[in-house]
Amino acid sequence: MNTTQNLVLAGIDGSSLSNAVCDYAAWIAQKVDAPLKLLHTIDHHPEIADHTDLTGNIGVDSRDHLMDEIIQLDQQRSKLRLQQGKQILQAARERAMQAGVLEPIINQRHGSLVESLIELESDLRVLVIGVRGKVHENQPDKIGAKLESIIRSLHKPILVVNAEFKAPERIMIAYDDSQAAEKAVDMVANSPLYKGLTCHLLCVGKDEAAMEKRLKAAADKLVNTGNIEVIAKTLPGKPEQVLCDYQEQHTIDMTVMGAFSHTRLHDWLLGSFTVKMLTHSHKPLLLLR
Repeated sequence: MNTTQNLVLAGIDGSSLSNAVCDYAAWIAQKVDAPLKLLHTIDHHPEIADHTDLTGNIGVDSRDHLMDEIIQLDQQRSKLRLQQGKQILQAARERAMQAGVLEPIINQRHGSLVESLIELESDLRVLVIGVRGKVHENQPDKIGAKLESIIRSLHKPILVVNAEFKAPERIMIAYDDSQAAEKAVDMVANSPLYKGLTCHLLCVGKDEAAMEKRLKAAADKLVNTGNIEVIAKTLPGKPEQVLCDYQEQHTIDMTVMGAFSHTRLHDWLLGSFTVKMLTHSHKPLLLLR
């Protein structure tokens, strides 16, 4: 077993995708022989101002008494959230152990999820997280409110889960000759996670003649491992539409791709390819920065 400097970290929040997040994290941890940590965060927001306006024409004693009641109520809520978080983590730990992980680590932290992940980044091998949390879990056209910030903040691989667990048999690399795409090819070629799988190496929307040599070099790198069957193609069209359609047509179980290669301003003006894939894909996405 590797040290804690090589963690598979699963973000667990009790949403409908938490079980799938736990399952994918357990699968990765066992495949790469790495420890599994299950993380739940409690983000405390000031809530007093939301309850009532204390500046009205009521007496000082009444106002002070009301303030005390609100503080007590907030303390009770914090205790309940703490207890709920412990139960969520314990259930995830038991699920991971049933999947074969011997000693899952559980960690409950107070504060922002993004800040917690940044603090833990140096220990990470990969983060596994749901595409949406409890706030948007019944809105399939939305992604989690914090997901983009998490992806932009971390520089470790992030597996974004959007469906029930299925052990991957076929993966797809969205190849565009970028640094992140080359990183994806190297990772798939060298990781034990992908041994015995079929890899579809797909380039979309690029000049076919110009990309032929680079695509062949990337395919050769994968083939030379001796453990991966490779299908390499270039296709015309809008990348997000073609890739999502290809996922469905070829029963792709996981897509590996670069994330947010442009600035926020560029993404705001022209739309983010990463966000479009997160929104429209029905299979997990492994994102690399």
